[in-house]
Amino acid sequence: MHNTADVSVDAMLDDLRTLVEVESPSRDLGALTASAKAVAAIIESRLGGQAVLVESEAGPHVHWSGGGDPSVLILGHHDTVFPLGTLARRPFTVEDGRATGPGVFDMLGGLVQAVHGLAALDDRSGVEILVTADEEVGSHSSRALIEERAMACGAVLVLEGAADGGALKTGRKGCGSFKVSVTGRASHAGLEPAAGVNALVEAAHQVLAIAALGRPDIGTTVTPTVASAGTSDNVVPAEATVLVDVRVESAGEKERVEAAFAALATHLDEAKIAIEGGVGRPPMPESASAGLFALAERLLPGIEGRAVGGGSDGNFTAALGVPTLDGLGAVGGGAHADHEYLVVDAMAERARLVAGLVKALTAHRP
Repeated sequence: MHNTADVSVDAMLDDLRTLVEVESPSRDLGALTASAKAVAAIIESRLGGQAVLVESEAGPHVHWSGGGDPSVLILGHHDTVFPLGTLARRPFTVEDGRATGPGVFDMLGGLVQAVHGLAALDDRSGVEILVTADEEVGSHSSRALIEERAMACGAVLVLEGAADGGALKTGRKGCGSFKVSVTGRASHAGLEPAAGVNALVEAAHQVLAIAALGRPDIGTTVTPTVASAGTSDNVVPAEATVLVDVRVESAGEKERVEAAFAALATHLDEAKIAIEGGVGRPPMPESASAGLFALAERLLPGIEGRAVGGGSDGNFTAALGVPTLDGLGAVGGGAHADHEYLVVDAMAERARLVAGLVKALTAHRP
């Protein structure tokens, strides 16, 4: 790939260590405030200007602008899924060509690579960076800001970790979750079981009905994942809950599944059910990434792209019709798991890829 300018892997690892060692679990406002300040400090030290902390109920988001008319948004998040204390058990380590530690792949490595890629450019006008605090928990407080900046910029580069083998993510399923709450009536399981309304039995009927909503042949998965019911082995349970993960590839399937949940009916007399949730992230169609992926292929011949099942904030920007390319971040694996890792040798190439994309996208501004 054409080398727009050089980047230092050692410097990237130093910044990655800094971010990993400021633990940033979602919903922990104190930790996320410290993390946002660390992200802002790295951006300012590498790129100049001011990185603004945008306060929200989920914690601070970080926004930086290179000035001028915006034409590309670098999008990421600084919250992670790991609870405080994970670092003590799994400290930041670089060994055998891999960096490990909580959040290195999802997605602190991508943030560092993007910043260092931009730092290699002489002209950073037209670029914005938005690093949110709640991606891992649905982006409820950041979605409006993400959509606003995406529309203003007109192109989005998402620094989530790469797909297997370093592939870019050219499409994503829409995803969401549902909670089914069942209300029955308690009674003594031995003396008068018939006097009760068994919420667990009703929940079992619902689980089978819900599982049947999946259409894996067209990419729709509907997966009951967590269930709870009952208080004691001699009491007919009065309450039960079922949590369900849903993934869809099209807007039509999103509507079908949501309508099917709304239409769920009880099987037992006097049982009641209540449905919460929905498909919160719309699908990211591959058409949204086609132009940007073609540009990435010219910059890095042989790079692959693939559609994946997981969601990101790129789902929101693509649904607006804004060209969006995802998976530009770290090469590695093990997102959300203890074996999470980043491939050190890929860091420089990925930073240069971001720089090349930004340079091309900002070259023809009015």
